[in-house]
Amino acid sequence: MTDAFIIAGRRTPVAVRNGAFRELEAWELAAPVVEAALDDAGLRPDQVDEVILGNALYGGGNPARMTSLAAGLPVNVPASTVDTQCCSGIDTIGLAAAKVTSGMANVVIAGGLESYSRSPIRQRRPKSAGDVPVAYDSPPFSPWPEHDPDMIASAANLAAQRCIRRSAQDAYAVESHRRAGAQSESPEEIVAVAGLHADEFTRRLSPRLCARLQPLEGDDDFGVTAATTAVEADAAAVVVVTNDKAVGAPSKKVRRPARLLGVKAQGGDTAYPALAPIAPAVELLTQFGIAPQEVTVTEMMEAFAVQAMVCIEEIGLEPSRVNCRGGALAWGHPIGASGAILAVRLFHALRSGDPGDIGLAAIAAAGGLGSAMLLQAEGGR
Repeated sequence: MTDAFIIAGRRTPVAVRNGAFRELEAWELAAPVVEAALDDAGLRPDQVDEVILGNALYGGGNPARMTSLAAGLPVNVPASTVDTQCCSGIDTIGLAAAKVTSGMANVVIAGGLESYSRSPIRQRRPKSAGDVPVAYDSPPFSPWPEHDPDMIASAANLAAQRCIRRSAQDAYAVESHRRAGAQSESPEEIVAVAGLHADEFTRRLSPRLCARLQPLEGDDDFGVTAATTAVEADAAAVVVVTNDKAVGAPSKKVRRPARLLGVKAQGGDTAYPALAPIAPAVELLTQFGIAPQEVTVTEMMEAFAVQAMVCIEEIGLEPSRVNCRGGALAWGHPIGASGAILAVRLFHALRSGDPGDIGLAAIAAAGGLGSAMLLQAEGGR
């Protein structure tokens, strides 16, 4: 078995649903990101062994294959699409790592893509003649309806159960936007698409504005609002995973690859999916003998403020080192791409630090799934 490395990572900006990317299919967002990542890595398209991308809303087909072809990869390069909902973008990186460490592949492009704007309209076929199709917004994530709550309702229930007041959730959201607004995106991270060069949702959010919002679910004391819930969004992100950090054109020096220590996926309580990332994150840290306080930087998904707050506390992370450039509350939630965006942001954060720095990414998904990933910064080559 060999080691796995991430040697390049790129993403689009995140655009809100029906925003700047409203006319672009998911694969049209992902193709330029793949091209940019390959260029960063100094790789030719024919050096790629496989493409694995996560997606939750495309409605069938194989958007990873569409992306591969649109990005100019040879027709013989296989591509597959993974759907573990929000966890998809990290789970594909785990699959890529397994491929390269086992020797099944040398170079794999992994990540995620999502377009809420162009997602299909969902309907179930009639069961008998004379019936009409039944529209639905979300598929079931548990065979037992009583254990398959609406995600917003579940977040509100968690806040009430843990006594996390709405004012604390509001403060968390305000800080997420503040951090995001205070940082300029790295040009090495973002690929401009459709004239958009930065995440479009970030704004000056105030406690006063948050206090005026009505709860989406829950009561005035512990409810979840539009400010403490990530907006639906469109984006794509990929990383280049390889078993050889020196791969690529000799003239293209890859600065500071990251060693992929591990990726872990685990299931949890379907009624409280927000808690699912805790166990895999703790198990990864324990496996590598890393104390939570030793993690240099963490990218924690902020589908809801309460979800991120509980995960940070229970994993034992230092809050000042989590989402240092803001989180998804400030940029949005493009389901199948969100985990990959965390991975790209984490990769670039580690490149700006010191060799040996540890990075953690974690995300929850509907159905009680959680995924976590550990990276370690390498020196230059």
